Amino acid sequence: MVSAPDLVASFPFPYTADSYRYTTNIAPARAVVTTATGQWGERVVDVDSEYTLELAERRRILAADPSRHAVLPHMRIACWDTMLTLMTELAGSYPAVMSLSRDGDTWCWRNELLGIAQEFVVGDESSLPCDPLAYIAGQVQEDIVLLDQRDDDLFADAGVVTFAAGWSFGFDLGMTFLEIHGPVPRLRETGVITRAREFLMRLQAGDIYRRTNWSMTVGRRLDVSTEAVPHWLPDRANLDAVDDDTFGRLIHLRVEVQHLIRLPESGAICFLIRSYMLPLADLCTVEQWRVRTAAVLAELPDDMVDYKGLSSYRDRAVSWLRSQQPV
Repeated sequence: MVSAPDLVASFPFPYTADSYRYTTNIAPARAVVTTATGQWGERVVDVDSEYTLELAERRRILAADPSRHAVLPHMRIACWDTMLTLMTELAGSYPAVMSLSRDGDTWCWRNELLGIAQEFVVGDESSLPCDPLAYIAGQVQEDIVLLDQRDDDLFADAGVVTFAAGWSFGFDLGMTFLEIHGPVPRLRETGVITRAREFLMRLQAGDIYRRTNWSMTVGRRLDVSTEAVPHWLPDRANLDAVDDDTFGRLIHLRVEVQHLIRLPESGAICFLIRSYMLPLADLCTVEQWRVRTAAVLAELPDDMVDYKGLSSYRDRAVSWLRSQQPV
């Protein structure tokens, strides 16, 4: 099955050179990036043709594992702050189908894509069907992590994360920024993670920046968290049995567009993680993407290959991409 046209046109192809190393790669939000297929980056909160499918998947995961949603008691204000900030972004980006208005203490939120018309009072959780972070997480495709800044550090103290790639929000809850990133190879040695933390701690109220990260997955599976290992690990083990055509449809380049927002009222940092996936079979229809992806994967150091979970199929992916040269 070929990916929907909008998913190809808006795919945030991550490589800018024939080799890849971890960098902060932080840039101001909303700057449009033109690609070989279209563009991406115009919006902080992006809605595409997978909207209802991905929200349904989030509901399924949360029903099966409520630990993917957690809020420490001191983060309640930040949750309301997050909800209003993301509603404002959605209403500004999609005014034909979403709006946010206020009459005194009463706010009115409209999301026609989901058939929602909701009045609420900020601070009164009884005015919503669930807590404010869960409420807005049910209407965006992004995962949400809230970082509290105190004691000259950043702590992951709230969030709704159903589409993690190789990590566990439940395990990381309450950890510092550096502790969370401890398993990632080369970050401490190069100073990348320390510079990133210092940058985040200097953000001013209302500042919004973004960065990208990438990995690969077998199949179009959003939830490749450590909690879901029994479900996705067999996919990797079975790759030897599939033919080349199937391999090209199964292996997806997965790109995270991560937005970093200093919330205006609480001062917390809202960390949004939006995952986009494109199978190699679609990626290789763009010649410059095919060539560059093969080069990056071939050159990637073994410790990064291991961390990204590519060891069992990196070489085959490189060979497959190189074999798809245009006739």
